[in-house]
Amino acid sequence: MISRRDFLQVSMAASALLGSSGFGNWARLAAQQSLTQDQLLQFDTFGNISLIHVTDIHGQLKPIYFREPEINIGVGDNRGAVPHITGADFRRAYGIEDGSPSAYALTYDDFASLAKGYGRVGGLDRMSTVINAIRADRPDALLLDGGDTWHGSYTCYHTEGQDMVNVMNALKPDAMTFHWEFTLGSDRVAEIVEGLPFAALGQNIFDAEWDEPAELFKPYKFFDRGGAKVAVIGQAFPYMPIANPGWMFPEYSFGIRDENMQAMVDEVRGMGADVVVVLSHNGFDVDKKMASVVTGIDVILSGHTHDALPEPVQVGQTFIIASGSNGKFVSRVDLDVRDGRMMGIRHKLIPIFADVIAPDPVVTKIIDEQRAPYLDQLTEVIGQTDSVLYRRGNFNGSWDDLICDALLTERDADIAMSPGVRWGPSLIPGDDITREDIFGVTSMSYGKAYRTEMTGEFIKIILEDVADNIFNPDPYYQQGGDMVRIGGMGYRIDINKPQGERITEMTLLKNGEAIDPAKTYVVAGWASVNEGTEGPQIWDVVESHIRNQGTVTVAPNNSVKVIGA
Repeated sequence: MISRRDFLQVSMAASALLGSSGFGNWARLAAQQSLTQDQLLQFDTFGNISLIHVTDIHGQLKPIYFREPEINIGVGDNRGAVPHITGADFRRAYGIEDGSPSAYALTYDDFASLAKGYGRVGGLDRMSTVINAIRADRPDALLLDGGDTWHGSYTCYHTEGQDMVNVMNALKPDAMTFHWEFTLGSDRVAEIVEGLPFAALGQNIFDAEWDEPAELFKPYKFFDRGGAKVAVIGQAFPYMPIANPGWMFPEYSFGIRDENMQAMVDEVRGMGADVVVVLSHNGFDVDKKMASVVTGIDVILSGHTHDALPEPVQVGQTFIIASGSNGKFVSRVDLDVRDGRMMGIRHKLIPIFADVIAPDPVVTKIIDEQRAPYLDQLTEVIGQTDSVLYRRGNFNGSWDDLICDALLTERDADIAMSPGVRWGPSLIPGDDITREDIFGVTSMSYGKAYRTEMTGEFIKIILEDVADNIFNPDPYYQQGGDMVRIGGMGYRIDINKPQGERITEMTLLKNGEAIDPAKTYVVAGWASVNEGTEGPQIWDVVESHIRNQGTVTVAPNNSVKVIGA
């Protein structure tokens, strides 16, 4: 007798052969170098339930460029496993041809020239077209938003997230979970959540004083779809007070809480759930570990680490879906649920090529209304770039190098630090740099640029602490984003060493001298989690620097020597 796991694997293999899993047809269009909307949306409807997953939009209302990471290192059991392969290795793993639409969408090589050919990606009005097409095929499809939605742009900052709330409401989600939303402050979050016409979920969002589930956020919600009961359990970002300023939301505590997750899964199963979906903002490796620890989850819709994978990853009997970021992709997941259990799954990662997918005029109008009061400020040209400006990668990105250069020069510092956040659109050589572009990589509610003094010893402590957040072999201890970006200083990192021993050969770049543990250095940075940080806003610092430069050229950054990758 075939086991349930074997059945699911056979179903996955069959759907892949049918062209309805993974990329679908768009991965096989390399020869003609052209796409149509119908090709992007083609899907062989399967089973009785459809899920639509979007995540990590980060305030991006309009089409953008977005370069995928060049370096994405996995450690421990995740070394060399997806999503921790990039570029040519990624293309080989999934059979992607060089120069194809899928190569442009999913890898970084030859990004600038492919961007000129294939154009921008994303735009919530294009996402709306895709969502509407799926709903036309499967009218009761569930739209689930993985969070990091009300954050990351000029208009989002100036409206305290209201622009994104207004546009997302037009897309009619069924549920969402949270991360950066909490940096609007708990009062503002409560104000928005209380007015949402859909479910705000987080089984791991607790009242900090009483250590019990927070009333504002329900752990799960049931949906009757396709003759089955679907339970959607929310999982907010677990490390909110560590990665972001806890003083902004002191009423709440978070954590992974996998024991409570197991209790929630058991509870919804006991209430008749035929299929259990976790809407997660854990990050992909954390989701993999959770899937290995918590039994009874059918599908995890993964967010936070911005990974875009054209096929689900199976852990035990759980399938994990990764749908990218910044509005670049929409995932469609069809499930065959019968006799109280999931019998099969079919998936397609749909790239939102903005020049191919027609915008939904209703949503375009709403987007334009949000932007209209700020249009002059958004579109003001500050300078130009001769370089690709991007952010993704474990150690550095050219946007962050530019930000560090701005901190060094505008704040008269020896060393600059920029947080290893993943959000923010890219630009290609020849592009104007507008104020909107600068806000796209700096906008946050605690963006003041500090200037302080630190000893060499303390700088090493900071680097070691952040490195352990990324390279601890246990995913449950990976609490941050990517490595803090450093300007004015180089170092060597051995990712396989234990905490406290990874960072060596710290060197001041301006004179080549070794960093002295006892010596004091002037350090400029931004995004401090400490309350009361003083200094100008980082976007003003960067704008001043770009104005002074006129045309920006960012040299390759070879200041970090990585060992053990």
